[in-house]
Amino acid sequence: MAGDRQWGTYDLIVVGSGFFGLTVAERAATELGKRVLVLDRRHHIGGNAYSEPEPETGIEIHKYGAHLFHTSNERVWEYVNRFTDFTGYQHRVFAMHKGTAYQFPMGLGLINQFFGRYYSPDEARELIAEQASEFSAEDAANFEEKAISLIGRPLYEAFIKDYTAKQWQTDPKNLPAGNITRLPVRYTFDNRYFNDTYEGLPVDGYTAWLENMAADEKIDVVLDTDWFDVREAVRAASPDAPVVYTGPLDRYFDYAEGELGWRTLDFETEVLPTGDFQGTPVMNYNDAEYDYTRIHEFRHFHPERTTYPTDKTVIMREFSRFAERSDEPYYPINESTDREKLALYRERAKAETAAANVLFGGRLGTYQYLDMHMAIASALTMFDNTLAPHLRDGTPLAG
Repeated sequence: MAGDRQWGTYDLIVVGSGFFGLTVAERAATELGKRVLVLDRRHHIGGNAYSEPEPETGIEIHKYGAHLFHTSNERVWEYVNRFTDFTGYQHRVFAMHKGTAYQFPMGLGLINQFFGRYYSPDEARELIAEQASEFSAEDAANFEEKAISLIGRPLYEAFIKDYTAKQWQTDPKNLPAGNITRLPVRYTFDNRYFNDTYEGLPVDGYTAWLENMAADEKIDVVLDTDWFDVREAVRAASPDAPVVYTGPLDRYFDYAEGELGWRTLDFETEVLPTGDFQGTPVMNYNDAEYDYTRIHEFRHFHPERTTYPTDKTVIMREFSRFAERSDEPYYPINESTDREKLALYRERAKAETAAANVLFGGRLGTYQYLDMHMAIASALTMFDNTLAPHLRDGTPLAG
C-alpha cells in the first residue's frame, strides 16, 4: 500500500499526472537532470486526457470525453511534437435540431439550411443584425437576452436555449448575462470548429503521448495514490523538494473558504452493431427531448486506422450536471460567490508558496478551464520563470 511505501529522495514532487504536471516533470528531468516524483490518485496516467482501447472493438475512446488538440502557440506546438506525431484531423461538429443535422458552429451553411434559402455574406449579416436588434447587448439582463442580442431569437431558440438549459440545469433566463461573452457567426462556409494554426490528434493516441512525456528514467510515476494520504511521508523523505500541486484548490486547504462550484460530466458508452452510427465524430443534441448534450463516435477521430471493425462502432453519450464533492470537476461555474472564495484561496496559496514551497497549477489548481495547449503553455511558463530558477539557482519560489 502507498501508505506503507518507503519513499526515496526527490528534487521535485508533482501532484497530478495531467498535461500540466507532466510538462513540469518532463522539463525538470530532461532540462535540469532532476529526480521527479509524480503522484496520481487514479489508476492511470494523464488525467482527463487519458484514452484506452474499448475491449470489444479495439476502438480508442477518450475516457473522459472528447479531447481535440489545437493551438496557435508555436512553442507549444514544437514542444508537443517531441512526444508524438499528429494526424491531419480537423474537428467539425454538427447540431441536431428537430431531426435535422446542421453544420456547426453557426455560419452560412447553417443559416442557409435553417432559413431555407441562400444568403450571401452581406445578406446574412443584415438578417442576423435585424433579428438581434430585439435586445441591446449592453442592456441585456440575463443569458437569454444577451444571446438574442448576439444572434437573434430564431437561432437562439433552436440551437442555444435548450442546450444551455441542459448544460447548466437552469433556465437561461436565470443565468447571468456575463456567462456568455460572444456567440460567433461566421459569414463563410468554413465549418472548422477551431481557428488555430495547428490541429490534429496524436497518431498513437493520448496515452502513448502522455507516457512518452514521463519516459525519462529520472521520473517516477506512482498511481492509485492520494497526495493527502502520503504527503507527510513524502515530504519527510524529500524535505527540500518543492511541490507542484494540480489537484482541486479548495481540497488542498480542506475547504476552509468553502467549496468552489464546478460542473461535471457523466458518460454512457455503448457498442453498436453497425460500422457507422452518425457519420461524424461529434453530434450535438440541441433539443430538450434529449437529456444528453452530445454523442461522440470515436471511430471517426481516426479514419486512417484500418484495424477498426467494419461491423461495430462505439458511441458515448455525454450528460452535464452540477458536481458534488465526490465527482470529477470539469468546468468552473465561476459565479460571484465562487470568485469571492477564489480570491481568498489565492491568498492562501501565496502564503503556502512562501511557507512550504508549494506551487499551484493546472485546471483544478487554479480554478480555470484550460484547454490542453493552455495547460502546457502555463506549465512551461511556470517552469521557465519560477521552478527552473529555484531548482538551478535556489531562487525563492515566492515573489
